Amino acid sequence: MGNLVKATYLVSTIFFILGLKMLSSPATARRGNLLAGLGMILAITVTFFIPNMKHQLLMILIILVGTVIGWVSAKKVPLTDMPQMVALFNGMGGGAAAVISYLELSRGEVTSGLKLLAISGGLIGSFSFSGSIGAFMKLQGLMKDRPVTYPLQKPFHAVLFLLSLVLGYFVLIQSTSSLQGILNVLNLFFVLPLSLGLLLILPIGGADMPVIIALFNALTGLAVGFDGFAIGNQAMMVSGTIVGASGSLLTYLMAKAMNRSIRNVLFGAFGKVREHGVAKEMKPREIEDAAIMIGFARKVIVVPGYGLAVAQAQHKLREFMGILEDKGVEVKFAIHPVAGRMPGHMNVLLAEANIPYDKLHDLEEINSEFPTADVALIVGANDVVNPAAETDSSSPIYGMPILKAYQSKNVLVIKRGKGKGFAGIENDLFFMDQTYMLFGDAQDVLGKLVQALKKI
Repeated sequence: MGNLVKATYLVSTIFFILGLKMLSSPATARRGNLLAGLGMILAITVTFFIPNMKHQLLMILIILVGTVIGWVSAKKVPLTDMPQMVALFNGMGGGAAAVISYLELSRGEVTSGLKLLAISGGLIGSFSFSGSIGAFMKLQGLMKDRPVTYPLQKPFHAVLFLLSLVLGYFVLIQSTSSLQGILNVLNLFFVLPLSLGLLLILPIGGADMPVIIALFNALTGLAVGFDGFAIGNQAMMVSGTIVGASGSLLTYLMAKAMNRSIRNVLFGAFGKVREHGVAKEMKPREIEDAAIMIGFARKVIVVPGYGLAVAQAQHKLREFMGILEDKGVEVKFAIHPVAGRMPGHMNVLLAEANIPYDKLHDLEEINSEFPTADVALIVGANDVVNPAAETDSSSPIYGMPILKAYQSKNVLVIKRGKGKGFAGIENDLFFMDQTYMLFGDAQDVLGKLVQALKKI
């Protein structure tokens, strides 16, 4: 029976790998998700056949409760709140890894050679759990999404981290015969990284959440992988390693897309509001004038941002695209790697509105086309189109790759108000000669544009 379990775990991990590969393309992402889900079902089912497995009724009850919660959440949570759900569910993975480590270490059943791996899984899993919960709270508006700093913040965090390592060392060398001593040290060992995860979220702004979500995803994978090696579970070993590796690569790519280091994301307090002296004026545009500009264009490039998600305007944007294409206007969508609040957020949002995949273009593909665009329509995006990233060496976003909407013949910006982006700076694009503002909720403005276009 043990060999059957191991063989099934191997099949499950193959499904995980194939599913992950399919997630790299929007056209196959749905099938990849289903395939990975099938692999998880296999892994869970075969676990019941592990020799001497106990508490099976309790396991079934917990699985049923978790399935109901996951199913209802997936059905009820709107796409605008998907980043929060991803952060929360990722935190649950880290928390599960931490619980496994705690139980195995408290029982003293982990062999001395693998004890260090269990300790590492507990440390990383606890940190990932509390950090993901903090990210969820910031995205949900339960905490300020702006960076929160206080005196001696970094030294204090460093001390907590070093204390966690010291306590981990004491857990490692503690004799299993002194069970009470192990539990006392172990409890404190888990409390410190739980506290540190929440504290490290405070100085991180909402603009950095895509990187942070990817980072915690990688950490959760590492924690699961470490636990898998510690307890000899092949499915956890492979799946955790895959998630850790892919999450690490994604974190690197997301940080690179912002021209930031991981260290700067974690400790730079990026997004703290900065004061500026000279006030500039944005030029508002009437809906009818904007509709004429767009309706008689040959090529329109749309740049969606988080404001589109907040307004839940993706379906109205699809209607807008359809009307323009009926008029013979070429419409394309420019997607920045860090648009939205998690990797792929804009792609998923637009796919929900049945906007074809071949209309979506990443930064490298679309930037060369902006000079040929008659209109660049910015819908709820800000820092990712700010020319200061290329022209102002003193800007906090200097060097970040941007979508070069400023090269278009005309730029229309749909924006709620005159507030700054998450970087806390003015957007130079909004004050350029060819740029005009359409102030208001994205869904409302797009609806009015649709009605005006129908009259042309």
